[in-house]
Amino acid sequence: MNKMHPMDLPEYWQIVKFNEVAKFTKKPRDLRYSEYNEVPFVPMSLIPIATLYSKEFRLKPTDKISSGTYFEPGDILLAKITPSFENGKQSIIQELPTPFGIATTEIIPIREIEGVSDKIYLFYYLLSPDVRALLTARMKGTTGRLRLGTEALADLEIPLPPLPEQHRIVAKLEVQFTQLDAAVDNLKKAQTQLKRYRQSLLKAAFEGELTREWREGYSGELEPMLVSEDSKLEGLPEMPDGWMWTQVKDIAEFIRGVSYRKNQSSKTPQTDYVPILRANNINGQLNYEDLVYVEQEKVKDEQFVKSLDIIIAMSSGSKHLVGKAAQAYQDFEGGFGTFCGLVRVSEEVNQKFIGLFFQSPVYRNEISRLSIGININNLRRENIEEMLIPLPPLPEQEQIVSELEQHLSIADAAEATIDAELKRAERLRQSILKHAFSGKLVPQDPNDEPASVLLEKIREEKEHQQPKRKKTTAKVKSTSSATQLPLPLD
Repeated sequence: MNKMHPMDLPEYWQIVKFNEVAKFTKKPRDLRYSEYNEVPFVPMSLIPIATLYSKEFRLKPTDKISSGTYFEPGDILLAKITPSFENGKQSIIQELPTPFGIATTEIIPIREIEGVSDKIYLFYYLLSPDVRALLTARMKGTTGRLRLGTEALADLEIPLPPLPEQHRIVAKLEVQFTQLDAAVDNLKKAQTQLKRYRQSLLKAAFEGELTREWREGYSGELEPMLVSEDSKLEGLPEMPDGWMWTQVKDIAEFIRGVSYRKNQSSKTPQTDYVPILRANNINGQLNYEDLVYVEQEKVKDEQFVKSLDIIIAMSSGSKHLVGKAAQAYQDFEGGFGTFCGLVRVSEEVNQKFIGLFFQSPVYRNEISRLSIGININNLRRENIEEMLIPLPPLPEQEQIVSELEQHLSIADAAEATIDAELKRAERLRQSILKHAFSGKLVPQDPNDEPASVLLEKIREEKEHQQPKRKKTTAKVKSTSSATQLPLPLD
């Protein structure tokens, strides 16, 4: 069994500061950007999340670059601003058409010290969740504009194995992460296929294909529902026998959201206040987290959400999000906000059938056509009230709901399994990283030169290269740095 140092590190490992094993790339003093017509430029949007290598950059004329951070091919580009840092934006660009590139000012370019550290070892250490959390706590600035300083990163402690062992750790990580990434990729593909399956199922349901065989074998009479006048809706696509086109206003009531100002609401429950659903609570289904609360007297009786009501996001900064809808499956002791609308369906039709329509691609296509605006996309009340719905006879509505619930419940179970597996894969990734930086991922080789020997040689070389200074009287400083970041992987 290997002898272990404090914190259970192998005996040939050392705990050192990050700036002893890495350096921050700086622009050479004699370099003039103007000597180049254009250079590779990397904005934050092109730095991927937790991706080892990237080839993404834009060639930009040097006279169009007003600011930026100099970097060289092979540097680790580490995002330093919130939320990019917390999200793990970090990558390496190895190939550039010029000897250098310019990135956003919100990155720190990092390079290994040859003969001391392995760049990929440093890369993965910076991605360790414990390290990220530790550095996040040391970010400075105003809320929403926090930044990681090079000083905090320089003082970060890092467990350093002998260089050959670093290489072995990196090789093992690449094998295990390649396998893990392949499994995650397959899970995400299955997730995408499930979404497509859902949409194709809903499309078939509201075009009459899902219940074609049922309809042909039905023994009774399928009479059209008398909820609107067909004469007003001429020139529409042909429907299956017994189906008809109707408008939302013929089968439901549209209700506007509760009007209130921001200073009239609270993020926490208050006496005589009620919760309010907003657009961020709508995503295929309603979630009841991150609610706001307003005085109960501001909410009219009809604005309290009842079971089988449909909530719609009527306004959003994203065209993709406007029109999101979800059906409530229980009474809610609260209302819904200004930028939402509510569709309360008549009991003359199957209310779940209408709720499922608002999840279908037929509905989404209509929303895409109706949404308007340049910076903010809006739906008007009449857009919803005049929207067309394909309406089969009531027995077929009930059959469609039954079949959809059966198929979609299977899809829900499969999706829950995929979500659980994706979370398990992320936990496994974190476990692998923890083992890597505690000396438990690969065996140690007693023939490796201890990291302490190599570091001592480098320190001696640095002292030899530094010019001697005159002795000056100075206050004795404590040997323990107040800004040093302790090693998180214990």
